[in-house]
Amino acid sequence: MSRIGKKEIPVPPGVKISINGTLLEVTGPKGSLKRNFRDDIAITAGEKSVSLKAKRNDKFSKSLWGTYAAHIKNMIKGVREPYQKKLILEGVGFKSEATGKEMKFALGFSHPVKMSIPEGITATAEKNIITIAGIDKESVGSFAAAIRALKKAEPYKGKGFRYEGEIVRRKQGKKTA
Repeated sequence: MSRIGKKEIPVPPGVKISINGTLLEVTGPKGSLKRNFRDDIAITAGEKSVSLKAKRNDKFSKSLWGTYAAHIKNMIKGVREPYQKKLILEGVGFKSEATGKEMKFALGFSHPVKMSIPEGITATAEKNIITIAGIDKESVGSFAAAIRALKKAEPYKGKGFRYEGEIVRRKQGKKTA
């Protein structure tokens, strides 16, 4: 049994939820999100709350129950206030800039690295702090992870991308005798 799935999800004022078959749409002041859900879970949307119920009593349905509840909570929160991730780029000569729908990085390679910004996400680069914001938590997190994967923070000098608040464990370099 899912403890998260059992609880009703409150719908704040200004947020509208509509269900059309397996498609759930959440509309709020910042925009709207759509997501397809499997029909293993019965989703009922009221005026002030959303409730979920597993149709079958097998392990797969029970695991989806809590996951779908978390997805719906994230959608409701996202249409009210955008999700935000910050990445910090450290290293001598490492630069980042956001122009239009593209980000350009100088990461110590022989060429500049370019990444296109996905739809529904805004990215800004001030000095070496990159801010990624959007209403969809999943797309914001995956874009931030894709940027971080370009050059992860290495343990000797700490050069590369790291999340704000992330602690990079440092290693001791070679000892000179």
